[in-house]
Amino acid sequence: MNWDILSFLAAPFVASLVIAGIHAYLGVHVVERGVIFVDLSLAQIAAFGATVAILLPWSDGDPHSPSVYWVALVFTFIGAAMFATIRSRRARIPQEAIIGISYAVASAATILALSKSTSEGEHLKDMLVGNLLSVSWREVWQTAALYAVIGAFHFVYRKRFLAISMNPEAVEASGVNLRLWDFLFYVSFGFVVTRSVAMAGVLLVFCYLIVPSVAAMLYAENIGPRLAIGWTMGTIVSALGVWLSLQLDLPTGATIVCTFGIVLALMAAVRPAIKRA
Repeated sequence: MNWDILSFLAAPFVASLVIAGIHAYLGVHVVERGVIFVDLSLAQIAAFGATVAILLPWSDGDPHSPSVYWVALVFTFIGAAMFATIRSRRARIPQEAIIGISYAVASAATILALSKSTSEGEHLKDMLVGNLLSVSWREVWQTAALYAVIGAFHFVYRKRFLAISMNPEAVEASGVNLRLWDFLFYVSFGFVVTRSVAMAGVLLVFCYLIVPSVAAMLYAENIGPRLAIGWTMGTIVSALGVWLSLQLDLPTGATIVCTFGIVLALMAAVRPAIKRA
């Protein structure tokens, strides 16, 4: 592999590492909360917002226009507010049901909006699997800076966020405003999802969030080791997926998604032998 190819792959690879870093952490919260599809739902809501923005005249049909990002972010905040509001242990309707319905409606609304577009198929493909190979270094550094701010916010309030994710009843009983902190969690989550979907697509963002956390749960109970396993898996799968996509001339996002599935299956298969050892 010559230098030109390595330099071409550098930005997509670093972008995938940046995405993996923040999503592996947020995935711990999502899995502990039992709202597995919240990322997929928020990502689809963001994609719907981006689709609406692309069809509006001021974006000129450019998916990378700043207006597209901000409209998608507004849609994501609406979803975040809704998910934070409906969370209650006394609610008659499970939160996961509302999240699933939101995903289905956002997906259908996106298809309806794209039916008025001349490039419907291409837009759908970009929303689902993205196009990491076209990511620029400017996008990578902007994304890294945004995620660093979100990461710092979660680090400062890590005890509160972890307590709410793992034992919400005790936190609520202590007098903490659970819905306010849920809203702050989902808003910060929305910033990350909206940015990630614009680069990597809905399916890849979902995999970066859930698969490393699920894999880590196979081997560790505590948060620290689970984060280490998740970050390691995200790094290896990102490198392998980007390399395979170039070697086999396949879409990068879809290749990484399938690589995640294969690696997770292998980790699950060898777990009994490792545990016995």
